Amino acid sequence: MSADRQIFTLKQVVSSIRKTIEERYMQLYWVKAEIHKFNRFPSGHAFPEIVQRENDKIVAQITGTIWKQNFDRINHQFIQVVKEPLKEGSNLLLQVKITFTELYGLSLQIVDIDPSFSLGEVQKQREETLKKLQQEGILNQNQSLSFPLLPKRIAIISADSSKGLSDFMDVLTTNEKGYSFFTFLFNAYVQGDQAVDSIIQTLERIKRVKHHFDLVVLVRGGGAEVGMTCYNHFDLCKAIATFPLPILTGIGHSTNLNVAELIAFRNAITPTQLAEFLLQIFREFDQEIKDSQKLIVQKSVDVLFNSNQQLNSTTLIFNQAVKHSISSSKQELNELSKMIRYVVSTELTKNQVEITQTKIQLKHFSQVILTSPQVQLERWNEKIRLSTAGLILSTKRLLDETEKYVHLLDPIHVLNRGFSITYKNGEVIKNNEKLEEGDEIETQFAHGKVRSIIASE
Repeated sequence: MSADRQIFTLKQVVSSIRKTIEERYMQLYWVKAEIHKFNRFPSGHAFPEIVQRENDKIVAQITGTIWKQNFDRINHQFIQVVKEPLKEGSNLLLQVKITFTELYGLSLQIVDIDPSFSLGEVQKQREETLKKLQQEGILNQNQSLSFPLLPKRIAIISADSSKGLSDFMDVLTTNEKGYSFFTFLFNAYVQGDQAVDSIIQTLERIKRVKHHFDLVVLVRGGGAEVGMTCYNHFDLCKAIATFPLPILTGIGHSTNLNVAELIAFRNAITPTQLAEFLLQIFREFDQEIKDSQKLIVQKSVDVLFNSNQQLNSTTLIFNQAVKHSISSSKQELNELSKMIRYVVSTELTKNQVEITQTKIQLKHFSQVILTSPQVQLERWNEKIRLSTAGLILSTKRLLDETEKYVHLLDPIHVLNRGFSITYKNGEVIKNNEKLEEGDEIETQFAHGKVRSIIASE
């Protein structure tokens, strides 16, 4: 080891660095960076990781320090302006002091944060989301859905402990008309960093049972406007815009509308107003029914009155027409009766003359008819007698000739001429084709019979 070598302790080195940095960086600086992790301790102090990203890669990183008194002040001011608490993943404009200590090394002590810069970042996110929705053609998709005539089945997305939910249900269920609704709560985070994924997942659950509901309401409340930037998130807004049922929002704030409210089918400032809107639909429908009932009654009265007037007028005309018709018919009937009496009298006289003439003619014709058949009958009787005698004589001759012919055909005369008849089993044998050796045959002669046995040829 060289005797002239200078050796320093670690404390001397880091103290020298601290003094150099303190002399070089004495003022405060405004730095744009992202809070990656807050690392807040129970003491209230925070030691965030401060990073810079380029193309989603961390290109610079340093540890920060926020003492409790500064943190409380900064966070309160941030909430008042941005309506959001400080959160990880936010791009912030930080007022910092560069510090170095012997124990903890180099860090940035955060003494203030400009909330207006973050407000501009929120507006920037809002505009980018609207632009992307417009580019995908889904900006007004949910608003173009058909709204149910009477939305009675309602899927509710809210936190079960939300005051906005209780306000919504109180107005909906205690209405003076007693309108009834079927509601089902899908519990979800509705503000803060967890709200985006929570609401998207809840919408997916509702989509699987969408046939049970008419619409979806998204409510939160209590009057607080903290934790609202999640409703500018593109993924959440896209899920709302493309949902197959109308989505109504009542997320409880009165400042500029966020993107989710702009693209939803309808939005209300508070859950209470949203419930009143649904009740108003029923009231207007109820009133339309009552107005229709009144109109029907009035129209019915008018129709009955007009019909009665027409009936009275028609009855009067009908009575007059009937009287005129009866009078005309009586006159025509009298004239017809006179004509009938005249015609009948004339026809009776004419018929009486014809009857008298007919009687005379019948008497003459009867005598002629009675005489003529007698003469004709005698003539026919003579003709029949002569014809019958000739027929009998000719028939007798024919019978005699037939008898002689039949006598000649008698088999006995054939046998007398030397012929015979052969039988087998009583059947006349005309040739030898049916005879076999050993068969018994019978031969008939004019005088006697002979039985024989067939021998071989």
